Amino acid sequence: MRNNKNDREYRILFTSVGRRVELMQAFREAARREEIDLKIYTADMSDTAPALCFGDVAVRVCRILDEDYIPQLIGICREHRIDLLIPTIDTDLVKLSYARADFEKVGTRVLISAPDKIALCRDKRYTGDFFRKCGLHAPETFDSVERYDRSFPCFIKPKDGSSSINAFRADSMEELREIAKRVPDYIIQPYIEGEEYTVDIFCDLDGNAVFITPRVRVAVRSGEVLQTRIAMDDTIVEECQRIIGAFEPCGPITVQLIREKKSGDDYYIEINPRYGGGAPLSMKAGADSARSVLQMLAGRKTAYQEHAAVDGRMYTRFDQSIYMRADGSRPVEIGCLADVEPLAADKRAVVFDLDDTLYDERDYVRSGFWQVASFLSGMRPEVWGDRQECEDWLWEAFERGEPAIDRLFERCRCQDDALKAKCLQRYREHFPKIALPEAHRQLLVRLRESGRKLGIITDGRVEGQENKIRALGLEELIDEYVVTDALAGRADVRLFRKPCPLAFHVIRERFGIPFEDMIYVGDNVRKDFQAPASLGMTAVWYHNEHGIYSGER
Repeated sequence: MRNNKNDREYRILFTSVGRRVELMQAFREAARREEIDLKIYTADMSDTAPALCFGDVAVRVCRILDEDYIPQLIGICREHRIDLLIPTIDTDLVKLSYARADFEKVGTRVLISAPDKIALCRDKRYTGDFFRKCGLHAPETFDSVERYDRSFPCFIKPKDGSSSINAFRADSMEELREIAKRVPDYIIQPYIEGEEYTVDIFCDLDGNAVFITPRVRVAVRSGEVLQTRIAMDDTIVEECQRIIGAFEPCGPITVQLIREKKSGDDYYIEINPRYGGGAPLSMKAGADSARSVLQMLAGRKTAYQEHAAVDGRMYTRFDQSIYMRADGSRPVEIGCLADVEPLAADKRAVVFDLDDTLYDERDYVRSGFWQVASFLSGMRPEVWGDRQECEDWLWEAFERGEPAIDRLFERCRCQDDALKAKCLQRYREHFPKIALPEAHRQLLVRLRESGRKLGIITDGRVEGQENKIRALGLEELIDEYVVTDALAGRADVRLFRKPCPLAFHVIRERFGIPFEDMIYVGDNVRKDFQAPASLGMTAVWYHNEHGIYSGER
């Protein structure tokens, strides 16, 4: 883990992402707020897992029970230089916990608790014993029908189950015996009537509490919360501090309990040593553990934040459909823009990115440097050199990936901030000397003559992007364009740039064409494809070898 949050890009791999869209969005928002460059990798055995669309890179993996599962994940972490792996389901916790040292050898930290703690969570008989050792109430647990001698109703469920799968209520011994025939390796517990709670707990890497957020499970489906209310109950918080002291979690755990109606006592049911499905709701309420994870990646300490979540907040969740291509959310890769034409054969609209897609952005950079060099060399050539020399200095810094104008001023020992601001303004507002490649112009002509709507969605300052569009002669070749900064008004323009989906919704409304009938072509795998994939557009990655931001898949 690095000590400086701004020194490079951080990479997180989420395993078995399934439907965990809210979790991906929470980490994306946390990265924006922390101004951290975050790249999200999503892994699943299914190409149609919805959350795959909400990462930057989606990877297909084998089944968790396969022998190759851990070696495959380690290979992914090594190849992509993953900083942190975060599991999301119970099934792979044991394997990942025992393999932590193997991941650390390739530079990847696994956000997971110790193997012995994972084991006690996976077997609910041990979980109950653990709660009682913490001085807490827990339902009595029986592992056979013959031994159960308590009252009815009762609950029977797998000892290592999750998501309420094969969990049943039995109202009589006869019913209990019949259910037991269908539930393998079960446990039985007396039914406790009362209000159900989930507690989202997040700890630092040393097991120290950062957030403890109780919330009432108002409505539940298949074990996952549909409606919840934040309930910052001091008794539950104190009880969970006891759990934390004995468990010493690494990262997130969720605890479930029932407050018995008659006695008011809290009966603790289970621990899930991972992010629960409703954990993003606690983050929204103020206990932003995603942000804490990123702060830890950046080498910063995270202290305990008492009552961080806003008490009483109510959240309700809903389902949303995502169109998935036959091969999942991965964009189709092309090396020549003309290859878009056959891919658009059954589409009614084609939307392009601008920079490094319809033209090479290096040409724009060179044009801007020419403007700056002409301005400076014409003013004081003895300081800045002649125009060509000044331009070359700017280009050399750019090629090294450095802020070119800053480096030029350092080289020439000039500390005039007002002059530097004028140079930046000239660069940003100049009318560029750039040209649309003839092959690209012909492609746009053919697509439009075939009856398809053509559009552009581009990030950047409005005046600069519109100057590019005019300089390339694109106004006569396309039907609509959206410069995302124009959508921001007085708000932070970064919130409206890709991967924000708002510009795509604007284009769809202007065209009056469903997303499924549209294709989007871009060059930047980091930001271009998350929104179109989640909306149902066909995504096409133009792998521009000369592109500035056309990074790896």
